[in-house]
Amino acid sequence: MQKFIGTGVALVTPFKEDTSVDFDALRRLVEFNIENGIDYLVINGTTGESATITSDEKKEIIKVI
Repeated sequence: MQKFIGTGVALVTPFKEDTSVDFDALRRLVEFNIENGIDYLVINGTTGESATITSDEKKEIIKVI
């Protein structure tokens, strides 16, 4: 099993006012973290509101990342 090495960030899932996932904001968040030296991202975890987003939204989030 490979271990995570370096600094990681558990990403939050940004939402629009209508409660849909804000994919543009998510892309900016990912780019910001990568540009600032983050080694890995944790997505769709409890910080990413995994219990409140749909399966389709989870799949789309993975595609964005």
